[in-house]
Amino acid sequence: MARVYNFSAGPAVLPEEVLKEAAEEMLDYKGTGMSVMEMSHRSKAYDAIIKEAEADLRSLLNIPDNYKVLFLQGGASLIFASVPMNLMKNRKAGYILTGQWAKKAFAEAKMYGEAVELASSADKTFSYIPDCSDLPVTEDMDYVYICENNTIYGTKFHTLPDTKGKTLVSDVSSCFLSEPMDVTKYGMIYAGVQKNVGPAGTQVVIIREDLLEGDVLPGTPTMMNYKVQADNDSLYNTPPCYGIYICGKVFKWLLRNGGLSAMKELNEKKAKILYDFLDESSLFKGTVRKEDRSLMNVPFVTGNDETDAKFIKAAEAAGFVNLKGHRSVGGMRASIYNAMPVEGVEKLVAFMKEFEKNNQ
Repeated sequence: MARVYNFSAGPAVLPEEVLKEAAEEMLDYKGTGMSVMEMSHRSKAYDAIIKEAEADLRSLLNIPDNYKVLFLQGGASLIFASVPMNLMKNRKAGYILTGQWAKKAFAEAKMYGEAVELASSADKTFSYIPDCSDLPVTEDMDYVYICENNTIYGTKFHTLPDTKGKTLVSDVSSCFLSEPMDVTKYGMIYAGVQKNVGPAGTQVVIIREDLLEGDVLPGTPTMMNYKVQADNDSLYNTPPCYGIYICGKVFKWLLRNGGLSAMKELNEKKAKILYDFLDESSLFKGTVRKEDRSLMNVPFVTGNDETDAKFIKAAEAAGFVNLKGHRSVGGMRASIYNAMPVEGVEKLVAFMKEFEKNNQ
């Protein structure tokens, strides 16, 4: 069977080149006579894999030396708890609520201290990013938290909030490595890699060294203590070895293809094809305020549940899969991450035009 166009929000499409390389190395990685899946994480061969992955990621994002890069187990949802455990020294932090994942992180933080809602777009089903130019940030807050790209709702912070000098913590899971970013504007950036970088089960945490100083909250599991993980170079225990290996291959693929500036250009081109069609379509409508649209996740509806369901079914039969919107919002969503080729978006739009013609 031919490969489909996979518009899943995560686990998501990976570069075909990377999958082929991994397939070739499945039984014998570089003459070791074994798969990376079978390899000791303390071996020389694996040590080179994880060190190279970190070096390539540092190169892609221009990560300064005073930031630690951690490759850890679990998804981003685990980090909802480890952020307050590690950073909520005064037991107070500000949260900007722009969707489901920010809400979940907010609820988790409330277990560890005073989590304050600084702004929210819940009033319009999270279809926009609230004004964050003058937030009620107080002196005793340890950090300000955002989910930078909202996978479910298709919104993106194109301007970072004014945190009034407080540490900015950002969940970048669904926009990670889709465009250049200035790491120095954040105290901590993190991502579950299964959207744009690798297989589910691996997290990347980029954290400024000074934030590792001082005590973590009592009861913090050792595995979730970032200082312990940093001191052990992500090897405190067996890391998600194979996931990190695939991430490393994706980093190399990105470097070969012009880095993050080239990715941004490509992603803007793909998003424009889809948004331009949605803006002129008489059947399909985008759901996000124009200035807050994500390049990665594009939600849209027909306004009729039956038509939505008919479209999803027809699209799947035509080889466009995982277009169903998140269960909490319905409709459709096309996630067009780095590895989705331009051709995939062009063909989807051609299919949508045809469907529109036959279903008016």
